[in-house]
Parts: sequence; C-alpha cells; structure tokens
Amino acid sequence: MRENQTWEVIEAGLKIKQKVVKHTPTDKMKDLLINILAGGHGIADVNNRVRVDKPIQLAFGRKVCAEQSTISETLDASTEENVLELDGALKVIYQKHGQGYQHDYENKCQVLDIDLSAMLSGKQAQGATKGYFSGHENRRGRQLGRVVASLYDEIVCEKLYPGTVQLEKNLPELIKMAENVLDLDENRRKRTILRVDAGGGTDANINFFLERGYFGMIKVKNWQRTCKLVKSVTSWQALHQLPDHEWGWVGELHEYVQPTQQLAIRWPNKKKGGWHYAVLVFNLTDELIFELAGWPRPQTFTKLELISAIMDAYDLRGGGVETSYKNSKQGIGLHKRNKKSFHAQAMLILLAQLAYNMTGWVQNELAQHSSKIASFGTLRMIRDAFQISGKIDFDTEGNIVAITLNQIHKLAQAFHDYWQSRFAQSQVCFILGEI
Repeated sequence: MRENQTWEVIEAGLKIKQKVVKHTPTDKMKDLLINILAGGHGIADVNNRVRVDKPIQLAFGRKVCAEQSTISETLDASTEENVLELDGALKVIYQKHGQGYQHDYENKCQVLDIDLSAMLSGKQAQGATKGYFSGHENRRGRQLGRVVASLYDEIVCEKLYPGTVQLEKNLPELIKMAENVLDLDENRRKRTILRVDAGGGTDANINFFLERGYFGMIKVKNWQRTCKLVKSVTSWQALHQLPDHEWGWVGELHEYVQPTQQLAIRWPNKKKGGWHYAVLVFNLTDELIFELAGWPRPQTFTKLELISAIMDAYDLRGGGVETSYKNSKQGIGLHKRNKKSFHAQAMLILLAQLAYNMTGWVQNELAQHSSKIASFGTLRMIRDAFQISGKIDFDTEGNIVAITLNQIHKLAQAFHDYWQSRFAQSQVCFILGEI
C-alpha cells in the first residue's frame, strides 16, 4: 500500500464532511481497512485488533488508531456523494493494479460473472425490506449486486440495493458499471463472456447484452416461456454429470435480437411428481464453449462431449461470483458489519471490496514463491498468511527499519523470498528468526 500510494488515491478523492478533532475522516476509514485486513469482522474489533497494536498502526503509516465509535460516526456522516467518490477511487486503484483490467482480449475472452447476494439486517436499517433471502424466511435485508472477473478472482464493481430488488431489474446497470471500470469498448465487449443466473434472464436483459455485442450464458427466468420451449424438445438424453438429469435441444427457438442456442434441462420433481425444467440461452461458439469449460479444444468431438462442456462452462460460474461472495463473508466478514444508514453500509461494502482485491493481489505475488499459498481462499490468507508472529523495528520517526518473522511458521519463507525478489533494494531489513 505504501509503495504504490494506494491510500493516497482515496485521500485525494474522498471528502467526507465531518469536523476533525484528532483524526481526519479518511484516517478513520483507513483504520477500518486495517481492521479488515487484520481479521476483524465487526467495527468494534478495531479497538482490540488495531488500536492496541502500535506496530500495525505504524506499518500502515498511522501513529495512533481512532476509537471504534468515532469510526462509526464517520460512516454515518457519509452521503451518496461520498459513496460515489470512494467508488471512483476504487476504479482508479483497480485500473492500476487489477489483472482483469490488464486482460489480453486478443488471446482470450474476458469472463464476467454477475449475481446478487442477500445482506441480512435489522428492521431499522435503511433500504431493508422483506425480500427473497434463501433460507431466511420473514427476514429483512438488502441486496448486494456484484460483477466478478472470474479468471482473476477480482471484484470489478458492486452496488448495494434495497431488499426487494432482484437481478432482473439491475443487471443492465451492473453491466454498464463493469464497462466503465474495465473500459469495455465495442471490440472488448466482443471478447467478453457474461454468465448470469436465472434471476436476470428476462427477454429485455438477454436482448440488452446481445445488442451490446457480448457473448453470454444465461437461464431463462420466465416460467411460462420455459414451459413453452421445453415442449418443442423432441429427444431427451441422460446428462452424465448430474444423476437423474436429462437434456434436449429446444426445437422452436425463441427469437432474440441475435441468434442464440437454447438447451433445455429437466430433473424429477420428487415432491409433486413430474419434472423441473430450465432453459439455458447462449451464443458462444463451440471453440469458446470448450475454452470456458477449461477443456483442451478437440479437433473432433461428440455431441455428448459438447453438452458436457456446455454444462461445465456454465456451472463454473459457481466458482466465480458465488465463491467470491463466500470468501467475502467468511474471510472479509462482509455480513458481520451492518449499519442502519444505507450510505454507511455502502461505504463498508466498498472498503471490503478493496480489502478483497488487495488480498488477492498479495496472494498472487506470494504464490510465485509458495504453491501452498496459491490454493488459499480469502479466509486462509487473512487468518494464516497475514497473521504470522514476528517483530517490527522502527526508527525514531516511525519508519520501518527491520521485519523479523517467526521462522517456524510454514508460510514465513514465502514472505521472505517474495520480499527479496520484490524489495531487494529496500532499506528495510527482512529476516527470519526465532520469536
């Protein structure tokens, strides 16, 4: 952060109007970010994880940490304009460091997964309404829309919505937000694949991304449309990847603004009898299907191999956006920080987005020196890799002069090797020793 002046971008762009007594509003936001990276979930954890830890404050360029109640007050003072300011700063940071922004569109398609996730909250929270929250009946909350660059496990953009909002309403907005961050012009859109669950599969949304030149895979949302399409399937065959599931090509295709392929899937309704149905709409070439599925492109392939590749290509979205939500909640503690103010909650989400991407960028660097770290999720990065015991020595001006990590820790060597390759010319001495 200090080498790349990451926080300076936020300080320059974020202007929360609040009286300064001891700490500026951006200083308090920085303390909150440190808390997230240090494994703190609730805002109150600031007092026990950052405020009492002088070395971690100095390491991030802070001389003292704000009290958690004053940090909450700063969040409550945030406005819609401040949310846009922080979002704009994150765009600048992502375009400088994000792998998704540096993607080579000529050699491979970009893959963007889009979805909503429930953010449960109390009844008094602004924008908290009764909505669809799987597994939580009669609960109130908000919805978080997110776009993930799945090839790199990076959050491109996200936005907080009221609890009644469903993906069908905000999918175009999320796509346009991603276009803004990734600078997706016409040529880049033609080399970008969108994957979306049935929640966004309305005719208007499908036509929207087809008109803009994207490749896409999306399930049809309209149940009546699905029933009509599956009636035209003339032959059902077993789907080997999923027991009791069958597939068939739709015979009478629904017309969209661009040509598409439509694949029907059915599986038994064990409670009521009959079948459950779904229809997958896509416009990918066979070559892109195998590429998206992660299969080597065969010169010849059977019909069953193509169907298997189609299913794998779509199911991998679970390892993209769904896994990112899981990592944010388990590793970043996204669902543990709730504010009544809608804009305060939006600020928390954007800070968590920065922490998520920063953790991933550090992991990518460390993975070059440890294959074990390459397999870590966000939780293990923050819980294990970021919490190695050690000692930090400072000079009289608060500058780091030496870092000693506990050599017994299995991950300490990876940090040491990374430091030597990346910061060899640094004046800071980095060593492994006994603690």
